[in-house]
Amino acid sequence: MPAAAKARPAKTWAREYETVYIMRPTVSADAAAKIADRIKELIAKFDGKLTKVDNWGRRTLAYEIKRHHRGLFVYVRYVGLGELVAELERNLRLLDEVIRFQTVLVRRDVDLDAVNVDPEEVEFLPIEEQLEEEKHDRAKELGLVPREPLVRREHPAARAEAQTEAKAETEAEAKTETEAQTETEAKTETETETEAETETETETEAEAETETETEAKTEAETEAETEPKDE
Repeated sequence: MPAAAKARPAKTWAREYETVYIMRPTVSADAAAKIADRIKELIAKFDGKLTKVDNWGRRTLAYEIKRHHRGLFVYVRYVGLGELVAELERNLRLLDEVIRFQTVLVRRDVDLDAVNVDPEEVEFLPIEEQLEEEKHDRAKELGLVPREPLVRREHPAARAEAQTEAKAETEAEAKTETEAQTETEAKTETETETEAETETETETEAEAETETETEAKTEAETEAETEPKDE
């Protein structure tokens, strides 16, 4: 029988991650460079591979973080095992210049040996060379910067239909207001007529009472004149 084949080393299956870390807007160039060097050292120490670095520059934060409204964003993508992520986040958490970070799992079961690295894609730019307010959709997806308001594009036919409906609603509202005003005026006129009739009835009753009193007084005087006088 042929000699047993030499056992091949087991293939290393890793995972691909992306981490965005935000530094204080006042961070110095030296401090930012030390953080970048620390990230590269950790990835190499745990046999990972840094595959992408994107310097997003200073941007407005989606919400206030540690009394800061702006921050300096850096995006890194790398391949490694679970302990690499834990150690990288532990170091970022201990750095005073880093005010927030977020890691997302991108892919599972990545062949670490088959991953190729382009040196130009993993370059950390100095702070003074980073663009200000550079647009980046990934930052919006992660909720790290404010989202731009959604602009709704309508078909011309849909826009015309919407305008027609809006016009119909406006005319209906105007008609309703006119009817309500007419009803109010009619109600006011009715109330005025009712008050006038009530006043007329009151005056008529008062005149009738006065006339009755006058007749009673006249009868009393007549009776007094017709009574015989004592001699």
